Amino acid sequence: MIIIQGLLLMADLKERLLPPKPASAINLRDSSYRPSASGRQPFQGVDVLGLKKRGQGLRSWIRVDSSGNSQIIEVDKFTMMRRCDLPARDLRLLDPLFVYPSTILGREKAIVVNLEQIRCIITADEVLLLNSLDSYVLQYVVELQRRLMTPGVGEVWQSEGAELNRRRSRNFDSVFGNTSPDYLPFEFRALEVALEAACTFLDSQAAELEIEAYPLLDELTSKISTLNLERVRRLKSRLVALTRRVQKVRDEIEQLMDDDGDMAEMYLTEKKSRMESSFYGDQSLMGFRSNDGGTSISAPVSPVSSPPDSRKLEKSLSIARSRHESMKSTESATENIEELEMLLEAYFVVIDSTLNKLTSLKEYIDDTEDFINIQLDNVRNQLIQFELLLTTATFVVAIFGVVAGIFGMNFAVPLFDDAGAFKWVLIITGVAGVVIFCAFVWFFKYRRLMPL
Repeated sequence: MIIIQGLLLMADLKERLLPPKPASAINLRDSSYRPSASGRQPFQGVDVLGLKKRGQGLRSWIRVDSSGNSQIIEVDKFTMMRRCDLPARDLRLLDPLFVYPSTILGREKAIVVNLEQIRCIITADEVLLLNSLDSYVLQYVVELQRRLMTPGVGEVWQSEGAELNRRRSRNFDSVFGNTSPDYLPFEFRALEVALEAACTFLDSQAAELEIEAYPLLDELTSKISTLNLERVRRLKSRLVALTRRVQKVRDEIEQLMDDDGDMAEMYLTEKKSRMESSFYGDQSLMGFRSNDGGTSISAPVSPVSSPPDSRKLEKSLSIARSRHESMKSTESATENIEELEMLLEAYFVVIDSTLNKLTSLKEYIDDTEDFINIQLDNVRNQLIQFELLLTTATFVVAIFGVVAGIFGMNFAVPLFDDAGAFKWVLIITGVAGVVIFCAFVWFFKYRRLMPL
């Protein structure tokens, strides 16, 4: 029963995250205006002709906030860099004109995600994607909106996900103080949908490759032809390319799981709340000092102290407080990375399973190639044996030529006067040839040169 439910859940996820097969330009354009499961439009005001304004350097972005609302914004590269505090090289990872391997980068205020077709910037309260007509991007936006509008739905979609969900709920209750058993920070929910979309996309491609490969390989083992060999060659090229992409995603997740510092950098909501609390604390301290006539609560100030000394003391206290908060935030995030590690581990298992499928298919192809090579070697050996027999028979026939050459010489031989001599010459030569041929065959069998 659990297996059937897991299969039904997997099928439902693939239907939501993967676009339909007969997708055309019209279908993709229609899907961009298709309402989501909650009845809302996935994003409103899409201008297909204005995806990029060349003269102004503006690019169109899809923005999805923490409530699931989406809108189209047009900003330039430098504004986006200042908005998300990202370097230019990180934005280049999101450019669809360039091909980069899968990458997940944790920055101070954002997470840069480049997973197959899903290329986005995740902050503590919004997700930014380059506006595109790619069906996978549209499916990601729709699914993310559905998850944000329906909290606690579809967070774990593996068969073993129930236990993982319970463990994750207990951790989040203790860390974030939330009573909801399915709570996840916004950045992790967006990252989870991106990981799920990438893993589902790669798994579906691996499944399609398996469906196409196994019958073709079975046909090749029964009938070796140039057409089948060419089809297998193309299939193997696709398999190698897909394996490389799956391996890169797996390595990226594994690298994140091995580095606690990178995982700690991805707790954007916690870092933002700590920064806001520190900012409000500084504001309240400054307000208290202004109301109290400039008297500091941290250290007594002499009545004869000058205003520059007071400002220096305030600045030093602020720097010390910010350093303390930063160190405290880093230590707390490093200690509480278990929930993110479990999230990454769940999808590491999924992508590792996909990689195992491709590895098994690669081994099956290698076994088929070995079997074909064995068949070809067997045929080659049979041809060599047949050639050896023909060579031996040719040698025996050459004996008749030698006898004919001897009797063809222009010499007077008394044997020519006997009428029955010709018959005896043929009989003796034939018997000698048969004996020589049998001797060669026995020698070949004795030396195991052919299975006779």
